[in-house]
Amino acid sequence: MPILTTPDQRQTLMWLAVGILLIVMLTLLGPVLTPFVAAGIIGYILNPGVDAITARGLPRAIATLIAIAAVGLLIAAIVLIVLPVLGEELPVLRQRLPILLDRIDGSVGSWLRQMGMGGRLDLASIQAIITDKLAASDGFSTALLNWLRVGGTAVIGWAATLFLIPIVLFYVLLDWHPLFARIGETVPRRWIAQVTEMAQEVDSLLAQYLRGQLLVMLLLASYYSVGLAVAGFDVALPVGLLTGLLVFIPYIGFGVGLLLAIVAAVLQFDTAHGLIAVAIVYGLGQFIESFYLTPRLVGERIGLHPLAVIFALLAFGQLFGFVGVLLALPASAILLVVFGRLRRHYLDSGFYNQP
Repeated sequence: MPILTTPDQRQTLMWLAVGILLIVMLTLLGPVLTPFVAAGIIGYILNPGVDAITARGLPRAIATLIAIAAVGLLIAAIVLIVLPVLGEELPVLRQRLPILLDRIDGSVGSWLRQMGMGGRLDLASIQAIITDKLAASDGFSTALLNWLRVGGTAVIGWAATLFLIPIVLFYVLLDWHPLFARIGETVPRRWIAQVTEMAQEVDSLLAQYLRGQLLVMLLLASYYSVGLAVAGFDVALPVGLLTGLLVFIPYIGFGVGLLLAIVAAVLQFDTAHGLIAVAIVYGLGQFIESFYLTPRLVGERIGLHPLAVIFALLAFGQLFGFVGVLLALPASAILLVVFGRLRRHYLDSGFYNQP
């Protein structure tokens, strides 16, 4: 029978082309989609709470505003804790920079010379570069203003995104159930059972991952803050909070938190006490997260190989930037469900089983 002679075949090809075009457009519009994607993720996390508040008799609009206000207060509290400490640390870093560079040259530079890889490190040039970035201000606020002046365009884009997220989030949460009902109405009726079953599986997987990951972040933020405080760090609370909150970015988040702790140790302590404490606290924290918290609270249902995690981070980061990095694991979990369905369909097909 000739191909594409029936109306059903022509409609199938047309809607397939529309779907491919939609995917291409979404890829090209990745930066523009940032507030919508962020609002969707936050809305997915907050929706159970909004439903619970609505069940007590409050209008959904009021419940949505309460949920958004709670998130805003949490973010404001974190910012008010972290920014003053950063403002105090920048002048200290500027003062201790020569000592820090001499210490690096005494350890790394001497080792390089023993290996026959050159003379002393060019400390003057390194110090001049870093000092130019820091000495333009007497505090964090002035440094922030200078940075805003240099990168004005990028900052305007981020400010617009941050402004749009709560607005988009309000409407997403307000129309959460009607929105998904309308999406469900667009699914072809012959596929509705399979799509519904797949959506339920994805929802279960994402719920376990996202809400479990939030609990892991809170527990690790508490652990790192207490651990660094016991070790005598003056910046234990902000560094511990940032380390715990950045854990949701695999590898990158832990690396950034570890780097912040090492810098704090070098700035505060003249001996190796700080570095040893960082090694113990962060080594134990990584062990607890990998072998207890994540398996117990998040579960291993995602089942991604470490190489697949790295590839997902790079691929989604290339396509959608920083937001893509944040979406890498949840999106990979969804794709894992889809590919699992396709694999089972392929193994049951006559194409595979026919000798």
